[in-house]
Amino acid sequence: MKSSPRLEQHLTSDAIRIAPARRALEAWAAANGFDAQCAQDLGLCFNEALANIIRHAYGNQSDKPIHVVAQMLADQDAAHTPGKTKIARITLRDWGNGANPAPMPPGPYDPLRPGGLGMLCLCRLMDEVTFSPQADGMLLTLIKRNHPGAVS
Repeated sequence: MKSSPRLEQHLTSDAIRIAPARRALEAWAAANGFDAQCAQDLGLCFNEALANIIRHAYGNQSDKPIHVVAQMLADQDAAHTPGKTKIARITLRDWGNGANPAPMPPGPYDPLRPGGLGMLCLCRLMDEVTFSPQADGMLLTLIKRNHPGAVS
């Protein structure tokens, strides 16, 4: 994949769209200097965010819009120098129910039930997670810094 500081995806809320969108984001991150582990962490969180939008914001409706923009941010110290920190910002915009999951307490984890790990992944693997309620949905912003040599 050719390096581009921006990746834009217009998706529908069909779960079949998650894997290709994740692969595109991981390839974009790798092409822009993210190491393999950081690109995978970013992909996992993106996957979870999309799944949560589909499940919670859209109630599993498969024809609703999701707009994704991934951008490499300028870092005064990085300047795209090999071995320096890279910063990615990914925004996911939906037009769902607008419920903000950030202040909600997590339910008890049940390993026999699917789900329940999305917010945990976002909070542990991303450097910043911001839910911005919109009048007609939600804007989720994820920030991930690539720290060469660091263990996630």
